[in-house]
Amino acid sequence: MPQGQSRGCGDVAPVTKRESRAAAISLWTQTRFESRKSTSGALDLKGLRSQQQLQYCTDHSGTEATTASDEAASQPEHRTGTVLTATAHLITTVIGSGILSLTWAISTMGWVAGPVLLLAFAAVTWYTSLLLTDAHRHPKGSGPRNRTYPEAVQAILGSKWWWFCASVQYTKIVVINVGDTITAGISMVAVRRAHCFHSQPQEVAIIEANGGIACQVSNSPFMLMFGAFQIILSQIPHLDDFWLMSVVVALVSFAYTSIGLGLSIGKTSESGHSFGSLGGRQEAPVNKVWAILTGLGSFAFAYEFSIVLLEIQDTLKPTPSGCRPTEGKQMKQATNFAILVTTAFYLSLGCLGYSAFGDQAPINLLNVGSSGEGFVKPQWLVDCANVFVIINMLGGYQVLAQPWFAFVENAVYRRFGRTHFTHTELVVSIRGTPWLRLTLFRLVWRTAYVCLTTLAMLLPFFNDVVGLIGAMGFWPLAVFLPIEMHIRQAEVPIWQCKWVCLQTLSIMCAIVSLAAGVGAVAQIIVSCKDFVPFQTHYNSS
Repeated sequence: MPQGQSRGCGDVAPVTKRESRAAAISLWTQTRFESRKSTSGALDLKGLRSQQQLQYCTDHSGTEATTASDEAASQPEHRTGTVLTATAHLITTVIGSGILSLTWAISTMGWVAGPVLLLAFAAVTWYTSLLLTDAHRHPKGSGPRNRTYPEAVQAILGSKWWWFCASVQYTKIVVINVGDTITAGISMVAVRRAHCFHSQPQEVAIIEANGGIACQVSNSPFMLMFGAFQIILSQIPHLDDFWLMSVVVALVSFAYTSIGLGLSIGKTSESGHSFGSLGGRQEAPVNKVWAILTGLGSFAFAYEFSIVLLEIQDTLKPTPSGCRPTEGKQMKQATNFAILVTTAFYLSLGCLGYSAFGDQAPINLLNVGSSGEGFVKPQWLVDCANVFVIINMLGGYQVLAQPWFAFVENAVYRRFGRTHFTHTELVVSIRGTPWLRLTLFRLVWRTAYVCLTTLAMLLPFFNDVVGLIGAMGFWPLAVFLPIEMHIRQAEVPIWQCKWVCLQTLSIMCAIVSLAAGVGAVAQIIVSCKDFVPFQTHYNSS
């Protein structure tokens, strides 16, 4: 620069080769230092991409987006679920012994109304379940996780609705667990009675000829046996650890459902029986109304997706895609598949069972009674089906109970913090391999809960109470709350066409649930007339 001239504001001093080389060496040294800090000994390209992705999401959304990889790094729990495990959990939750009573439910309505209403319940459950998956994160898609149903309700609708959701959800879980205990006891008794009928045919014939009931077996010892197994299974810490059991339970569900289908097809091919009617079984008008309402409750009880859907969704492994995690997309895939599979089984078994038994369809296709209701031959095949039902109840009980366990335990941890009683682990090892990790609090609390549900032996008619809770829980958990959360998240304007349609659907389902609840109450009143504690009631032929 010539002497006497000053450098302007826009002039930049030239960079010499020595300065350029020094800057390059400094940058290379810094990069090597950072790479040595990485545990892999190489550049942490994954973390770099995560930071770039986070910066991109922040720049384009105006708020700091949380990626799934960042959450996985910051959260101590492990999430390893996939679409397959989520589907298995859903099928385990939904396909239970209730599928064996759908034949009776369809028989109360006939060939026209029965299948149509069953498909209607399936369609409503499918649609509202897809809405519910979006509530796992709020704001939708990119917000923090809502790990449980009540958390989602609190985040989206407010604290006042948290109490409503938690009360209905966890009450329903407890009652369904009691129903699982009763159903397992009934299936165990069915196996025992079937053996009695086939091993002592002469004694059975004499007793029934005199107007008695042969092979009476109490449910209570079998319920105690079921409770003992549940005490052991309940010590498994987390729902995510049940993925293998859910797969097995889903397979046995298909097994006993397939057995019921095969037996129904075989009986349908026989001649000399009624194939049902368009209007269903013929009864007195009042009894017909109660039967139809109870049948609606059976349809509602058959679809329990919503009760633990968000808890199952929270087990999915985070897989970031662009700026947003894909748990919602994975859960929608699992929901679609689970709804398709369960509805196919429900419709086929219900309709084929109705064609096999007609208007005299039993409440339980696999129930073995002195009057011969349900399937009784071949004995070995019916026994296998009942054993599969028992296995299904073992797994279904746990899939529903685990969210309830987690809710109570997290509340205790927040209240009392880390103590010897709540957090000190006792490791149970088999041949040096850790098999189970116990804490004193989890052992005491979960054992007490299983003992409470095992007291179902006091209420032999408790299935009617389960029907009541199932009917009343269908509308708030499966319809009302998912719709309200969707309206809030999507900011649907009041009185817009979509808002009107959603509210109409909610009101219609509320009426159906209320009607089914009234029918269940009527059945409970009838059952109370013959109530005797610790005694199993059998209908005479």
